[in-house]
Amino acid sequence: MFDPTFCKVLVRYNPEGDRELNRRQAARLRHLSEYLHRKGRSRFMFELLVPAEKAQLQLIAGDKKAYDLELRPRLMVGAIRELQGAGVEPDVWKIEGLDRREDCERIVAAARSGGRNRVGCIILGRGEDEKKVREWLTIAAGVPGFVGFAVGRTDFWEPLVGWRAKRTTREQAVAEIARRYREFVDVFEKARAA
Repeated sequence: MFDPTFCKVLVRYNPEGDRELNRRQAARLRHLSEYLHRKGRSRFMFELLVPAEKAQLQLIAGDKKAYDLELRPRLMVGAIRELQGAGVEPDVWKIEGLDRREDCERIVAAARSGGRNRVGCIILGRGEDEKKVREWLTIAAGVPGFVGFAVGRTDFWEPLVGWRAKRTTREQAVAEIARRYREFVDVFEKARAA
């Protein structure tokens, strides 16, 4: 009855985390991946979140920003490789915002390894503020293989809260969401063209 363009999963997967949980998740995700590719109806979109393990945070004195900069990029590459090795084959990887171009390049190299040249990546906004999201969009857009972005909460959250609290009208909220989204598109396209 439904014929969606994408089937999307959101997965928390840390390759240095619970091995049994990772194994179970990978098996289920492989089954979904195989089904989607066999049926050919929906493309497979995989939102990868790599939450820090307690031991990983201890290595960096609990500094979550240091985790995002120093550990998470390497762990994301490891997660992609492990999942691919388990037979999980997304068409698009949704990737948490990255602060360095070289990390974006490593992610694309992992996502496209082994002849997966048509696989794309999109950058996530993680609910961050507009300034941080603009930085991430600019960094990712300049890397071939990053094909778009998903920054929903950054785009719509404040206008939606304002409308629900009756501080703005529905039309004003819609206009503000559209303005923000257009700005993010412009940032991404400008960085891609550079």
